[in-house]
Amino acid sequence: MVDSGSSSRVGTSTGALYERLVGPLLSRDDGADAEQLSQLTLTALAQASLRRQWPLVSGALAGLAAELQRPDPRLEQTLFGCRFPNPVGLAAGFDKNGVAAAIWHLFGFGYAELGTVTWHGQPGNSKPRLFRLAAEGAALNRMGFNNGGAQVLLRTLERQQLPAPGQRPAVLGINLGKSKITSLELAPDDYASSLELLAPLADYAVINVSSPNTPGLRELQEETLLRRLVERLRRLPACPPLLVKIAPDLEDDAIDAIARMAYEEGLAGVIAVNTSLHRLGLEQRRLVQTGRTLAEEAGGLSGAPLRGRALEVLRRLRATAGPALPLIGVGGIDSAETAWERITAGASLVQLYTGWIYGGPALVPQILEGLACQLDRHGLSHIGAAVGSGLVWR
Repeated sequence: MVDSGSSSRVGTSTGALYERLVGPLLSRDDGADAEQLSQLTLTALAQASLRRQWPLVSGALAGLAAELQRPDPRLEQTLFGCRFPNPVGLAAGFDKNGVAAAIWHLFGFGYAELGTVTWHGQPGNSKPRLFRLAAEGAALNRMGFNNGGAQVLLRTLERQQLPAPGQRPAVLGINLGKSKITSLELAPDDYASSLELLAPLADYAVINVSSPNTPGLRELQEETLLRRLVERLRRLPACPPLLVKIAPDLEDDAIDAIARMAYEEGLAGVIAVNTSLHRLGLEQRRLVQTGRTLAEEAGGLSGAPLRGRALEVLRRLRATAGPALPLIGVGGIDSAETAWERITAGASLVQLYTGWIYGGPALVPQILEGLACQLDRHGLSHIGAAVGSGLVWR
């Protein structure tokens, strides 16, 4: 039995260090540069992943796992042929080039989504392009799918000598985007080139047609274009389970159309949602780095302000598609309570990004403990019974 708000085992070392050393940098908009801090973290994690068999590194990683993992058979699920040790995953966008793919499970995640990767490597948009909104627990980004390209990701994953799909301690998804230089007309072939190359290494793949930072990309959410794209990818040999990631800014009829199309085309699921072009009440909020308001800035908004809209989209998808289509909830999840809210609204899985950056490594075990506690309090034997149940947080 897990004590409710217990984070008793959390943060005695890793979480506390993060709060003490990194917390002050994240508490102000004008602290350390957000993208630079992220890159420094990934550089360290990349080295740990490559050298994870070295005795000193192995010992440190084992200590990390002992602190942050919360194995619990009640939280395990098998969805679209993948066994998820727990429903909490790392969202795409953090490990774009898959440099730490071999060690994300040690942070307690049941799965991690790598990318977004494009067929052609690309630098992304001009800097600065990632901004903290610390007081709101939010971020604004206009990264633009900066990544080394599909062939670089392939080599990076091969160097880490990952177990084969289905034999890993955590599920690994690969999030695919359109190269900026590729026209919308040729987009299906662009996505297909990436997927054909990376499919042998992916437990599942995600069609990202919802980033606001690649010109024209969101047009691919239109039903006819999206159906054409899905059909092109489904024809590939050994195509892994395919999901689509949608924007929070879609109108209800467009959400309904995607839900129907996903069901008709046999997609493995839908991820809701990406970042928002709407400013969600923060139109007059100024960025310290530029002096301009969010209404004047380009980019997608993530974090706590997105929570309400993300929940609305998820509920709409569930109402239209029913319980047969797996849904993944993302956007503004930063606590066990917000994760439970998304699950009981219909999400089989949830993903973290902005909330994890602010909350640090302690957040994942806190969420897992909180979910286990809710199962106890509601008398449920398995997390699957909570999905779409509407049960409130107790």
